Amino acid sequence: MKEEVNVLTIVIPIFNEEDGIERILPAFEEYINQSKFEVLLLLVNDGSTDNSLSEIRKAAAYYEHVDFISFEKNAGLSAAIRAGFEKSRSKWVGYIDADLQTDPMDFLKLEAMIPDYDLVTGRRAGRKDSAVKKLSSTFANWFRDSMLHDGVHDSGCPLKIMRRSVALNMPFFKGMHRFFPALTLIQGKKVIEIPIKHYPRITGKSKFNVWNRLLSPLLDTIAIRWLKNRQVASTISESSITSQKVGINE
Repeated sequence: MKEEVNVLTIVIPIFNEEDGIERILPAFEEYINQSKFEVLLLLVNDGSTDNSLSEIRKAAAYYEHVDFISFEKNAGLSAAIRAGFEKSRSKWVGYIDADLQTDPMDFLKLEAMIPDYDLVTGRRAGRKDSAVKKLSSTFANWFRDSMLHDGVHDSGCPLKIMRRSVALNMPFFKGMHRFFPALTLIQGKKVIEIPIKHYPRITGKSKFNVWNRLLSPLLDTIAIRWLKNRQVASTISESSITSQKVGINE
C-alpha cells in the first residue's frame, strides 16, 4: 500500500476513558482546520473494560476522519501506540493521550519543525500533575538522560510527531513510548523538543503507579544503554537494488 505523504495520522490510545471520549473529537476541530496536513485520527481501544469501545464506535461512525482499532484485552500503552503506527499509512504519525492534558493545537508547533527533524516531541511546561508524579518523572528523566545522553527533558511527553518509518524501525517492548527520542537518535536521526501547554486531568484516572513510572523505566534505560553501546554503524556506498525490483512503493 502506498504511503500517504500529505497525511498525518494521530494515534490516540484509550483505556477506560468513557467519560472523556466525547471531548476528544471536538478538541481537534480547530487544529484540523489549521493544519497543513490532512489529519486522520486513529483511536486505539486498549482492551477497555468500561463503555469506551461503544463510544469509540460512535465517534468513528460520525466523523469521516476517524478510524479505530480495538484490542481483545489490555496490552499497555506502548502496544497501543505501536499498533496505531503499524496500521497507519501516512509518512508522519503523531501521538496524544486521550486525557487531553496536552492541547491538540500544540501539534501546529510540532508541525513547523518536521521539515528538519525526524521526531518532534513536546516538553510539558508547568505540569499540572501531583507532586509524586512530577518528582518521579523528574528523577526518571534525569537518570535516562544521564545514561543515554538524548538531551531531552521530558521524554515521556504524550505529544509527538515522527516519521512513521523511524517509529517502525524501533525495537518494540513494554514501555518503549518513554524512549522514542533515544531510539530515534540510535538510528542516526534528528530529534528536537518543543515547549507545550499542560492541563490538569478532567476525566478518568492515571493508569501509572510508582513501579511503571519509575522502577521499570530505570531498568529499561539500562537495557537501551546496552543497545546503544552495541550498535554498529554501516553505510552502503553502492547497490543495484531498485524499488521496482523489490516491489517497494515510494
